Amino acid sequence: MIAFGLLGGFVWWNLNSRSVSNDETPVSFIVTKGKSASQVGQLLYQEGLIKNPLAFKIYVQMTGKADKIQAGEFELKKSMTISEIVDSFGKGPKELWVTIPEGLRNEEVVEKIIAGLEMKGEKANSFRNDFLMKAKGEEGYLFPNTYLFPRDVTAEAAVSRLTGLFESQTAKFDNEFTNGKTKEGLTIEQIVTLASIIEREAKDEDKLERPIIAGIYFNRMETGMALQADASVQYAVANSRCKTQSVKCESWWPILTRDDLEIESPYNIYKYNGLPPAPIANPGLSSIEAAVGPEDSDYFYYIHDPQGKIHYAKSLDEHNENARKYLGK
Repeated sequence: MIAFGLLGGFVWWNLNSRSVSNDETPVSFIVTKGKSASQVGQLLYQEGLIKNPLAFKIYVQMTGKADKIQAGEFELKKSMTISEIVDSFGKGPKELWVTIPEGLRNEEVVEKIIAGLEMKGEKANSFRNDFLMKAKGEEGYLFPNTYLFPRDVTAEAAVSRLTGLFESQTAKFDNEFTNGKTKEGLTIEQIVTLASIIEREAKDEDKLERPIIAGIYFNRMETGMALQADASVQYAVANSRCKTQSVKCESWWPILTRDDLEIESPYNIYKYNGLPPAPIANPGLSSIEAAVGPEDSDYFYYIHDPQGKIHYAKSLDEHNENARKYLGK
């Protein structure tokens, strides 16, 4: 009985681990981040690349290669056996996933791409310099998202991909603009600048505080009050400390001192009223939506406590009391 069982298992494995066909046509297969070996096996089966997902699962577990499956794009063929497919996964994808978080400067964006594409040495340096040159003037327009990039992507192509997604994602706001301005009187460029400040100032994961913060900034602008956003001063301070484009700054968002608040820069919106001359970071869609559609309120001030919870105030006295109560100031 045992012999028959072993024979049956061998026959089953021999049939199900073979290639699906003799078709040599390349097939693009994408493994998204976080997919388990079982999920990858199911996808391979659905794409007609293997005969049995259980056979795939057994093979990667028995060989210890379940953790060797990287996320990215692979070129497979229906003529490949399960072992050949797994070997292909082990060699690494021809395209890799790169996540660009919201609220990064261009200098931080390029480092995410370099790390995601596993660039080293001179290749990384060359890509960094090219990217920052191509992205000059595009601060605010490199859209945060998760991208699938070829390993050999050029800096120009990467910048084009990010700015292209910005254009497609923000096209829905076209009806909000009349003659290049919103109903609040801001240009598209000013909206992106405001959104970049909101992105750096907001701390809510659910994005609910962003429209209220946007409304606070509009209240300040309407009354001639300085916007007083720390994030914009941080941008100015980092620009002053990190002179060259390609340098890796110790911190692109430094903790501010009282002396920093006196820095001479158009980005110091404690000193100068109105918005800074350009975006300070690359905002996500929720911050852009907040800048386009701010929430009306009587608030003029806000602070975040150490737990990240926001506290609003209508007057300076109320704001100072919040600072004393929640920050011990």
